[in-house]
Parts: sequence; structure tokens; C-alpha cells
Amino acid sequence: MAALVFLPVAVIASIVLAKFLISRIRQRRVTKQFVSPPSHWLYGHLQQLLPDESGWPVLKQMMRDYSNYVLQLFVGPFLPVYILCHPDTSRAILSTSEPKDELFYGFLKSMIGDGLLLSHGSKWRRNRRLLTPAFHFEILKPYVTLFSESTNVLIEKWTALGSGCSVEMFEHVSLMTLDSILKCSLSYQSNCQTDSQSSPYIRAVYDITRLFIERVRFVPYHSDFIYSLSPSGRRFYKACDVIHNFSENVIRERKAQLAEVKKSDFPRRRKGKCLDFLDILLEARDEDGTGLTDAEIRDEVDTFLFEGHDTTASGIAWTLYHLAKHPEYQDRCRREGEGLLQGRTEMTWEDMSKLPFTTMCIKESMRLRPPVPGVSRSLTQTLVLPDGKKIPAGFQVLAGIMVTHQNPLVWQDPEVYDPLRFSPENSKDRHSHAFIPFSAGPRNCIGQHFAMNEMKVAVTLILQSFRLELDGPPPFYEERIVLRARNGIWLKLHKRE
Repeated sequence: MAALVFLPVAVIASIVLAKFLISRIRQRRVTKQFVSPPSHWLYGHLQQLLPDESGWPVLKQMMRDYSNYVLQLFVGPFLPVYILCHPDTSRAILSTSEPKDELFYGFLKSMIGDGLLLSHGSKWRRNRRLLTPAFHFEILKPYVTLFSESTNVLIEKWTALGSGCSVEMFEHVSLMTLDSILKCSLSYQSNCQTDSQSSPYIRAVYDITRLFIERVRFVPYHSDFIYSLSPSGRRFYKACDVIHNFSENVIRERKAQLAEVKKSDFPRRRKGKCLDFLDILLEARDEDGTGLTDAEIRDEVDTFLFEGHDTTASGIAWTLYHLAKHPEYQDRCRREGEGLLQGRTEMTWEDMSKLPFTTMCIKESMRLRPPVPGVSRSLTQTLVLPDGKKIPAGFQVLAGIMVTHQNPLVWQDPEVYDPLRFSPENSKDRHSHAFIPFSAGPRNCIGQHFAMNEMKVAVTLILQSFRLELDGPPPFYEERIVLRARNGIWLKLHKRE
């Protein structure tokens, strides 16, 4: 009897061992193409490359010593990850529609589901097609007014604090961008900037982004079972519940409102009010008349709320920091805004193309501190790099946005903040993938025009009301999916009369 039990166990163990050995042999054939920096036998490069500013000099030194094009690093003893550090190599992966990396991005599925960020294949193509109309210029035009409203609420809050007050940018700007995206995408007046009851959503997003990085870096937490039993896992799933309850309540309220509108009135309703993201989600149909399910709608709303407010908040906060650090550029942006607005406190769609220097400052800030430092893909087919090297299906590839933005082969004095890099004359011959804060190719950020317009409005209006000054030591960044500052970005706000 014991032999009968042992035999199948031995067979299964042999199959598992054989698969492991085959996988290691296959990995070896790939990894020997690339030279890797020395690594720990168990942790790989995880101990050397911490997800904050202390790991940045180490990564730059690795690039100088090994490759400014493709850097082969290891997560743990066996898992290689290929960081593409140059526009030529980044273009090789970003020009494809390869799916996001399931291993790491999969950890976010509990939060945002299988929306546009994480879906792939036919589902991704279908949803990208259905959602693209939500970002047409005609839809985006009235949003500029809503951006102005939300920014002016922020300005009123800061004015009430008194001139010379010190304010942490991320906390306040995140609430402002959440306020904006709820108005624009869901026609939902949250009053989240002045209502303290809405802050659990912001805290939940903050917790999730921190816990995500912790999970990526602690290999045992890659197991869903182990993670679900850990204190970190319980906090993560509790935060996910907060996110889901928030979006479900908003969708439920909106569907109840739409139910009161007769179907025959929909064309008239479209002309009478801003058509928003949720309108398009609820009304989107395939050629056969099939719409999105309730679960798909929630996934897309969760994805858009998360991607659309946190990344934009990062872009605004770091831009304000860089302008506070460089008063000469701050003054030039302010004068540009004054000349355009002539005392107005509300901006229009037509203003968006009349802020060339402010736009250059925002872009230069996103070059140095891109809201998303990198995007990873899981290969479903062999990736051929420009030098002929091949990375087969099944491997993870990271388009390193931040390392590409500061690659000395691409940018002169890459650590210097110089908005004039983005003047028309200095940009005309630049590689198409040298500056990719919104990624690039078929899976680029669908809301990049939405985000850029909101950043222009926020920066322009804030500078009309305040002079910004650094307060305290320089902020150290840390990667939490979105690039944040470890202890916040503190600026003094001097009210302009």
C-alpha cells in the first residue's frame, strides 16, 4: 500500500523537478547573452536596489559599468528582469501590445480588477476601442473649466491658512486631482477637498501603493495564500474594500440618476450636459449591441480613478517643487500666465495651447521625476532587440522610463533641471522614445491629454496666487507604483496681492 502511495508522489515530484531544470536551462541560455552585475545568491539584486533615492546611484553605476541599453537584474535567485534603459531598446517593447507583467501588476488586480491597465488580448483591444471616445478633444474641452473649479478650491484652502504657511503638496494636490476626476469622469460632486469624510479613499490608495512595493520585494508574499494570512495582506485587502465601496457607491448613485432619463432623451441629454467617462461606459456597445458588464464598468472606473488622480497629483507636486527650487523659472511661468489670463481665475480650452514655457517646465519635471518610473511587460513572443539579442516569451521586460529620461547617452547633463530642453528647436531631432512619461505605442496612457491639461491649469492658477519657496531638506523620492516623496514635499506659500 505504501508503495502505491509513494509512486504517484514520486512521479509528480519528478515532473516538477524536470520542469524546474528545463526552465533553468532555458533561462541560462537567455541570461548568458547579457552581463549582470554581481548579485546575492538568494535575494538577487533586491538588496542593492532599494525602491527609493538611495538605490538610484547604484542603478546609475550599474548602467555605466554594464550597459546603458539593457540591464539584466535578478529578483531573487532565479527570476531575471530586463530593464530597457535606452530609447532604441524601449521602443522595441513599447511598439508592441504585449500585456502588462502578470507577476507584479497582477498584485493590483484585487484593487482595480481587469480594467484597461491590466487586461490584454481581445478584451484589452475591445475595451480600448470602446473607451477611446471618452478622451476625444470634444469631450475634454469642458473639463478645463472643472479643473479650474477644483484648483480654485485648493487656492481658497491655502489662502485661509495664511501667507507664509508651510504645506505638504501631495496631501493637498491628491485631493484636488481626485475632486477633478470625480467631476469630469463621473459628474460626481464629492467635496472631497473640504469634506474630511472622503479622505479614507486617499489613505487607501496611499496604503495600497506602499504595500504593493513591499509585496514585490518580499518574495514569500508573492504567494496569494501566504500574503492573505499576513498583517500586510490583511491591510491591503481592507484598503481594496475601501476603494471598491467608494466606486460602487458612485456608480450606483449615477445609474439611479440615469434610470430616470428615458432612452429617447439620451441624445438630447448628451447635448445638454458634459458627456463623461461613466456616460460612455454605460452606453458603450459592440457592433452586436453588447455592452460592458457591471463588473467591467467597476473595473474601468477603479482603474481610471486610480490612474487619473494619483499620477497627475505626482506630476503637479513635483513640478511645483522644481519651480520653487528654481525661482527664475517660476517667475517666467507666472508672467506667462498673467499675460494670458489678464486677471481671470478660470481657464478655457483655448488657453491650453498658449502656455509654451509652463508646458516646458512641466515636461522637464516629468523627465526628472516621471509619475510612473517604469512599465513592465510579460513577453508572449520573442522580443528582438536592436543589437540582435533575443528575449524569449515568458520573460519579464521593464521599459525603464526614469532611467531612459536620465540616460547620459541621450540627455546632456541629465540631472540638471532645464526646461529649455523642450523648446521647439531643442526637441525637433529628439528620439521619439527619449521622453515617455505616458509610455508610448499602442498601450500608451489613454488619458495623457486629460492629465497634461489638468497640470497646466493647476500650475498656472496656483502661481497667480502664490509665490512658492522651498521649506526644509530636499525631498527623497520613493517608488510606490507612482513616484512620491518619502516625507512629502513641503513648500512655503506666500500670498500674492
